Parts: sequence; structure tokens; C-alpha cells
Amino acid sequence: MTKLSVNINKIATIRNARGGNMPDVLKAAIDCEKFGAQGITVHPRPDERHIRYQDARDLKPLLTTEFNIEGNPIDSFTDLVLEVMPAQVTLVPDAADVLTSNAGWDTITHKKYLQQICKRFKDAGIRVSIFVDPVEEIIKHAADTGCDRVELYTEAYASGYHKNREQAIEPYYKAAQQALKCGLGLNAGHDLNLDNLRYFAQTIPGLLEVSIGHALICDAIYLGLENTIAAYRRELSDF
Repeated sequence: MTKLSVNINKIATIRNARGGNMPDVLKAAIDCEKFGAQGITVHPRPDERHIRYQDARDLKPLLTTEFNIEGNPIDSFTDLVLEVMPAQVTLVPDAADVLTSNAGWDTITHKKYLQQICKRFKDAGIRVSIFVDPVEEIIKHAADTGCDRVELYTEAYASGYHKNREQAIEPYYKAAQQALKCGLGLNAGHDLNLDNLRYFAQTIPGLLEVSIGHALICDAIYLGLENTIAAYRRELSDF
């Protein structure tokens, strides 16, 4: 079954809006695990507008599931990951001023750089995933970087789902086939929600993990965190 990793950035956003420690990000992460999350994801950015670097440090000894830290491997991020030693690092090419991640790596142009970064993390025993668009050629070159997995950027799928879901998912299916052919593990994330998650997980072969934050936290406002995680787990069950 595809694992659900809960991105807790938005919980940190609420905390930071007022200062103090409400809601408690560490307790929220522990509760997510208790309610059925199979991993916790954080994406610390240089301005620390949501998850702070210290949050990542504080979370590591508390978590019992897989810890995934994602972000652009600038020096401060790389140092943080090598200090914290999560199970997985996901490399995302987001600029410091972007609102949210909006593109995957060009693994052709940046192959040599990614090879160097992947080697540093893998030498430390950390699994490496690279955030990519669903383009077969990009995935072929991702395999040359030495990464263990690719994470498919699913915004385009989510945007096209209600108009024509078969058309929206076609490049993701081809990308997944290419990843499997190259011996890469497969993750996915961005704008997946209770409407579109089941069809994606049913259709994409070899899907190991989805990372979901914004939609899940929004649903939790209405359903409660425990019920929401259970609902997302149900969408990933039975295939």
C-alpha cells in the first residue's frame, strides 16, 4: 500500500502567525503518527516562514515513522539535513521567494550538481528523492544522479483532474513506467486531495509514498485531524 506522509508546514504557519507555540508543531506531528500517518514531511525554507530549522532538529528524536525533509539544497539546508539525519531528503529546486514549490528539477542541466548533492546525502546513509515534472527524459537523467527515488510534481494532474482525468494522468503513468524501468522508487506530491488521490494511486504503478500537507490540513479544520488522516489512508487502501 502507498504510504501517507503528512506535511506539517501549514500547522507551523498557523503557529507563526501569532507567535508562541499554539498549535504545538511537535505534538501535532506525534498525533499525526498516532492517527495513522506513516511519515512526517517538513519543508524548511530560508526565511522560516513556516517550519523552522529548529523544528526539524526537535522532531527527529520524537518521530517513530519515516521523517522526510524536503527543500532546495543550499548550504544551510544541506548542513541541517546532515545534522538531523532523516530517513529521506527530497531535493526541490524552489527559489527563496516562491510561495510554494512550482517546478521540478531539470536533471539534464543540473545533473553534475545533483550527482554531487546526492552523493553527500547517500554517503551519510540518507535516502534521496528528487522532485521532478512527469517527463520521461527528465526521469532517465534523474537515474544518472544517483538518487534513490523521484517525486512526481502532481500540480498539473490536480489542475486537470475534473476536466479530463484520463488525459491529466497520462504523462504521470508514462513517467512512472520510466522510473520503474530505471530502477527508481516513486513518490508523488502537490495538490493531491480527497477528490483526486484514489484515482492517482490506483493508476500509477509502483507508487511508494505520497506527501500531502495543504489539502489535508484544510480538511482537518472540518473533519478533525484524526478523521482526516483516516480518510486519506482509506483513499490509499486496497491496491
